[in-house]
Amino acid sequence: MSFFLPDEIEIEPVRQSSDKMLYCEAEPPPTVEKVKPAQENSETDLEIEDDDKFFTTGQKELYLEACKLMGVVPVSYFIRNMEESYVNLNHHGLGPRGTKAIAIALVTNYRIKKLDLSHNQFSDVGGEHLGQMLAINVGLTSLDLSWNNFHTRGAVALCNGLRLDLSMNGFGNEVALALGEVLRLNSCLVYLDIGGNDIGNEGASKISKGLESNESLRVLKLFLNPINMDGAILLILAIKRNPKSRMEELDISNVLVSEQFMKTLDGVYAVHPQLDVVFKAVQGLSPKKTIFLLTNPMKLIQSYADQHKITIVDFFKSLNPTGTMKMSVDEFQKVMIEVCWVLVATGCV
Repeated sequence: MSFFLPDEIEIEPVRQSSDKMLYCEAEPPPTVEKVKPAQENSETDLEIEDDDKFFTTGQKELYLEACKLMGVVPVSYFIRNMEESYVNLNHHGLGPRGTKAIAIALVTNYRIKKLDLSHNQFSDVGGEHLGQMLAINVGLTSLDLSWNNFHTRGAVALCNGLRLDLSMNGFGNEVALALGEVLRLNSCLVYLDIGGNDIGNEGASKISKGLESNESLRVLKLFLNPINMDGAILLILAIKRNPKSRMEELDISNVLVSEQFMKTLDGVYAVHPQLDVVFKAVQGLSPKKTIFLLTNPMKLIQSYADQHKITIVDFFKSLNPTGTMKMSVDEFQKVMIEVCWVLVATGCV
C-alpha cells in the first residue's frame, strides 16, 4: 500500500498532544520538511523510521494502526523483520488482541513464509483471527502454533493454512472429531502436527474419517498421543481406502505394533508406495527383521538399486539368475532383510 500527496496540497505542522502518538506519516514532497513527533510514547520503544520499503508496502503503518485499534503495544521485533522470510514471535505474550493485530498485518504480507507464534496463550479467539488471515494470505507456508491453549473453535478456523504445528495444545478427542471433518473438506493443508494432544483411539477414528477423502495432506504427526495399535490400524486403513491420498508420512512413533499390523501395512504400501508409517517397534522380532519392517519395502529396493547403480528390474533379475522370476515369500523376505542390513551398514537407512 502506498501513500501519495498531490503537489498542490499544503502540509501544516502536526500539533502533538501529550496523550497521543503519531502512528503513521505520509511521505511529503522533497521541498517540504517532514514533521516528526515531538516526543516518544513511554509505553513502546518504536520509532517511525525513514524506511522506503515500509512506505512502499504500507506494512508498518498497517500494523501500527492495528495495534492502535486493538489497544496493544506494537512488537518492535515484528516491525523490524516483517520483510524477512522467517519471523520468530514465540514467547511474546501476544494474547488474543496482540494476535489479531499481527493477523491484520499479515493479510497483505507475502514476504513472510515461516512464522513461529508458539507459547503466546492466545486461545480460541486468536486462533479464529489467524484462520481468517490464512484464508487470504498468499505467502505463509509454515506456521508454528504449539502451546497456545486453544481447542475446537481455534483449531478448525486455522486449518485453511498449508503447514500447521498444533502440538501440545491439549485438544483431546472432541477436537479430533472437528479435525476429522476439516480434513474431509480441506484441500490446502499439507502438513499437520497434532502430537501430544491427548488424542486416543476414539480421536484416531474421527481423524481416519477425514483421511478417507482428503487429497492434500502429506504429513500427519500423531506421536505422544494415547493411541494404541487398534487406533493405528484405523488410520492406515483409512489411507488405503483413499485412492487419491497423497500421504507420505504418518508419525505414530510411540505405538508398539504386531506382525499382524505389519501384514496390514504391507497392503497399504501396495496401494500407496510413497507412504512411510513411523512406529515404535514390532513386538517379539529380531533386530534385523525389525529394521526391515520399519522400512517401506519399495523405498528399500530403490535405495539398494541407486547405491549399486542398477535398475529395479535388474535387482529382481539378480535374485533369480535362472530367469524363472519365481521365489517363495520366505526366500524373498530373507533377501530383503539382508538388503536392509547392507543399507543400514552403509548408512543408507
